[in-house]
Amino acid sequence: MEDVVVENETGKDTFRIYKSGLEGPVLLLLHGGGHSALSWAVFTSAIISRIQCRIVALDLRGHGETKVRNPEDLSAETMAKDVGSVVEALYGDLPPPIMLIGHSMGGAIAVHTAVANLLPSLLGLCMIDVVEGTAMDALNSMQNFLRSRPKTFKSLENAIEWSVKSGQIRNLESARVSMVGQVKQCEEAASPECPKAIVEGIIEEEEEEDEDEEGGGSVNKRKKEDDTETKKEHLYTWRIELAKTEKYWDGWFRGLSNLFLSCPTPKLLLLAGVDRLDKDLTIGQMQGKFQMQVLPQCGHAVHEDAPDKVAEAVATFLIRHRFTEPIGGFQCVFPAC
Repeated sequence: MEDVVVENETGKDTFRIYKSGLEGPVLLLLHGGGHSALSWAVFTSAIISRIQCRIVALDLRGHGETKVRNPEDLSAETMAKDVGSVVEALYGDLPPPIMLIGHSMGGAIAVHTAVANLLPSLLGLCMIDVVEGTAMDALNSMQNFLRSRPKTFKSLENAIEWSVKSGQIRNLESARVSMVGQVKQCEEAASPECPKAIVEGIIEEEEEEDEDEEGGGSVNKRKKEDDTETKKEHLYTWRIELAKTEKYWDGWFRGLSNLFLSCPTPKLLLLAGVDRLDKDLTIGQMQGKFQMQVLPQCGHAVHEDAPDKVAEAVATFLIRHRFTEPIGGFQCVFPAC
């Protein structure tokens, strides 16, 4: 874990990164909207046991523990520039070979970073479960999905449990790490993130449940009153209000397929289902412009649901292009597509 300070003409921004590995190409990992660099934790363990590589996972602006002066600016252009600035701050004028890997929003930002030529040492590009066609179609229902999520959680464990039961993350091991970067403790019970009505609703609901239990309601009620402050202090809410980022969604995804196809570096596309392919990518894949692999039985967070399979796919891609060497007896299994 490390904080990277980026200076420009208007001041300083601090980006949280997580690093692993000692040699080999750098895999620069960009998370999806609302997630953080911690979503790559289990994948990191899997990939560094298979190939020689270094990991740099970045909390993008407005996410995780990154602190910037304008966290509301989540435009593709701004976030792509952030990626280039962090790499320059880390490595100066001589960066090592870098492969960009991004999930969902992070995949879009990876493409925008590559197209803008912000990483001169870029050797490869990987998008995970992000396709322009399906992303643009999904935007219409995104606000409904966000409204359907709980606004607060009684504890971090409660948030982890919800993420697995709802299918947002299907891997409990990953959820235990990833949700730490998605939620935060409410600063105060009636803060904007944790409306007073929500806090009181949770407490009243628990009082009613306890009063139904054997032993009498009055004792339980007094106990709940004593615990009220503790309950308030331990509420968790989302770190970022994704609904407020809607004005940037179109800029992340519109034209993404052709931008991806235009990148001259070797490319890999990992999908949870082949039905996600749009017309441009279908044609490009038939023309052999990129390597594609479908990982079924995964949700949208493919790298969290199946970190070993994603690690195998990325490792095989890097070895196939002679960007690195296998370690620990890892054997490549080349996919058919």
